[in-house]
Amino acid sequence: MRLLQLLLVLPGLLPAAAPPESPRVTLSEPVLVAEGPAGERRWGRYQFPTLDRLRDDRIALSFHVNEDSARAYGRKPAQPDRGVSADRGRSWIAAHSTERPAGLLLPNGDRLLAGRPDVTPPAIPVGELRLPGPVGTIIGTYGQLPYTFYRHDDLPEALRGVPGARLVAGAGEWVTERARLHDPGFQRYSIQEVLPVVWWGDLNLASDGSLLAVVYPRSRDGDVACHRSTDFGRSWHLQGRIAYEPDLAADASARARTQGFTEPGSVLLADGTLLVLLRTTDGLGVGPLYASRSADAGKTWSRPAIVHPHGVMPRLLRLGNGVIVLSYGRPGAEVRFSFDGRGERWSEPRALVPLSSPNVQADSCGYTSLLPLTDDTFLIAYSWFQRPGADGVPRKALLVREVTVAAPGPARPGAP
Repeated sequence: MRLLQLLLVLPGLLPAAAPPESPRVTLSEPVLVAEGPAGERRWGRYQFPTLDRLRDDRIALSFHVNEDSARAYGRKPAQPDRGVSADRGRSWIAAHSTERPAGLLLPNGDRLLAGRPDVTPPAIPVGELRLPGPVGTIIGTYGQLPYTFYRHDDLPEALRGVPGARLVAGAGEWVTERARLHDPGFQRYSIQEVLPVVWWGDLNLASDGSLLAVVYPRSRDGDVACHRSTDFGRSWHLQGRIAYEPDLAADASARARTQGFTEPGSVLLADGTLLVLLRTTDGLGVGPLYASRSADAGKTWSRPAIVHPHGVMPRLLRLGNGVIVLSYGRPGAEVRFSFDGRGERWSEPRALVPLSSPNVQADSCGYTSLLPLTDDTFLIAYSWFQRPGADGVPRKALLVREVTVAAPGPARPGAP
């Protein structure tokens, strides 16, 4: 594939030394994975991409083809909702997302899937449930829909715990499971006359073999939770929480954002620090991306600080060469790099989607996905709603690009 090259210059100079060699980033041309039919403009269809490895090392790009609604959770579509590649993303064939991804390989040899929509069970109609008294209701900013919250530990058994799937070491079949959840402040909500069992966030394998996950939604207060498992994901315990503490001076709508922090993306840094980025964009409009970090396995957190003025579903990846990758979108889709290994300084954004409208949902869903290929190469997936089809008519499309990042070299000694 033909490659496009750009130079990213790090801000600042090292004292008494010339600056380090500038890192080099190369992006391939976009590769089409799937596209919707002409005229398909409904929100939710042909968007929300997720990249995974399959157990035979093929790559899968799964995407959403139903409405964006709690009523659609766990529902399998009739049409293909996945592309599969056997050549590192250079070509793709259409498939249904029936084969489980490889999941996270655990120290005991099991493979685990959790914190993801594809292991989230179908939402249960409220009319079929005997529910406890609610702890409160908020009005969401999209469509002014009410979210009614219930204390997790008071809910029926079918609505408690962490949904997932496990491939036991040496076994041939995945087994769905429901891990125990120990978090006295955890709540679940009903919306649109159904109650979904949601526990979404990235799984991080710590050096001591434990699992750390920063997840949402936790409660009507708009906070996110850090949960830890020391038994390979069979139970999860509250470590700490990140309260919704927005920057009121930077975001005039902050107090009215009833859902607070959502869609946490997290990654463990080389020194064991847990870095998380948090969405605030909602139906009131674009909101900042915030960052917080924990040096004690998620027990305590730094006050969230703005790292970018917009973005949904932030994705983080630490490459083998130490570079940290951040992607997000809405408007469009963008990727940035941190060459300090800490996520404290970021390169300028690299736009992946051309913007055609002030409407932030016109050109892309803004969700991206990252998958490492080598120590310095990864795939990024995103949607583009205005890609011309073979007939020239714009279609909603799912695309991937291969990105190579050469980490900067060491600083050269300065002149005396």
